[in-house]
Amino acid sequence: MVMDAPLPGGIGLSHIGAYEWEAADGVCGGSPHLHLACTEAYVVTGGRGAVQTLSVADGYRETPLEPGVIAWFTPGTVHRMVNGAGLRVTVLMQNGGLPEAGDAVFTFPPEVLADPAAYAAAAALPAKEGPEAEAAARKRRDLAVEGYQALRTALADGDDGPLRAFHQAAARLVAPKVADWRARWREGALAAAERTGTHLDALGTGDAAHLAEGGVRAASPTRRGGYGMCGRRDEYELPGTTLPYYGE
Repeated sequence: MVMDAPLPGGIGLSHIGAYEWEAADGVCGGSPHLHLACTEAYVVTGGRGAVQTLSVADGYRETPLEPGVIAWFTPGTVHRMVNGAGLRVTVLMQNGGLPEAGDAVFTFPPEVLADPAAYAAAAALPAKEGPEAEAAARKRRDLAVEGYQALRTALADGDDGPLRAFHQAAARLVAPKVADWRARWREGALAAAERTGTHLDALGTGDAAHLAEGGVRAASPTRRGGYGMCGRRDEYELPGTTLPYYGE
């Protein structure tokens, strides 16, 4: 189902409270991962922290996060949300629905990425709430940090080969899902852009008929405190816009 008036540009939207769990390297925060087809933006609304990123172009970077900061990263950028103190972020996601359909890939070690069944088992959560869900979310975060540290160490040594290999492994892992992504993109972000073109064509001839169809929509989170990749996640189940993460 496609919403008659999705969020602007067909984006996805959620709110994240960064995990406070300490990882093996002493850093508190989320699970490192990347997106293959979507740009993601953090709009910081509270607390402080940082986002650590790995990319072929920029190497390792750490961008401070505090209220008012907007940070965004394009496909292929590994990102790890770091919690300094009470970090809260509103996430804007290009191509609403794609990340939830598998566009986000954890930085698990190569042997896990090479086996789709092993990856699915490591990424899934056995429950939505409770101690079992928290333990599984923390375990997959730690596994992603393990793979991330190897990528970061190699980049620090001037070797981007492991990061490029991770890109290839992620692409192979998601290849079977791309047909579904294409349908979601056509019904969401592409349809939103095409509507703008239709409106511009009409306005160019002085036709204002579509303005009479204007109206307001509102939504409240349909799920609060879910276990997302970066932290506890409040999300909106809006058809054609954004859906709860599968398996979470």
